[in-house]
Amino acid sequence: MAEARRPRLDTPAEVRRPLVRRPAYDSDTFGSFAEQFARFMGTAQFLLYMTLVVITWVVWNWLAPEDQKWDAYPFIFLTLMLSLQASYAAPLILLAQNRQEQRDKVIAEQDRQANARAHADMEFLAREVAALRMAVGEVATRDYLRSELRSLLAELEERSTTHYAEPEDS
Repeated sequence: MAEARRPRLDTPAEVRRPLVRRPAYDSDTFGSFAEQFARFMGTAQFLLYMTLVVITWVVWNWLAPEDQKWDAYPFIFLTLMLSLQASYAAPLILLAQNRQEQRDKVIAEQDRQANARAHADMEFLAREVAALRMAVGEVATRDYLRSELRSLLAELEERSTTHYAEPEDS
């Protein structure tokens, strides 16, 4: 009687190798290409080129001699080409948007950190200004010193006039 072998949990399972290898690609290079393609598709130049291609296609296949036409009147091949172009454009545009969203997240995080530092700096400066105000409250101001000097001067003048007053009859 043969016992069924139980797999051991402490040994890794065999990894099956795929029969067909996936092509290797650099995701940054491909993403950069997708962004450039999406940017180009959003320009007036692209729309002008696409319009010229479609107009040329339709005019040629409408007016050319029968033996030189490659797409008859309902222009099914043109529809297929435009659908193919759209089927590749949509994922490339989404890829470009995803990359832009990731960059925006990084920039937003950097902005948040900068705002937090600026907030901490402002709080520190507010505490310093409050401390300076309290210290200035204890320091004599220029107006206070002037008023004190004036009162002292007035007191001295009063004393000097009473002290040096000459007796009228001696």
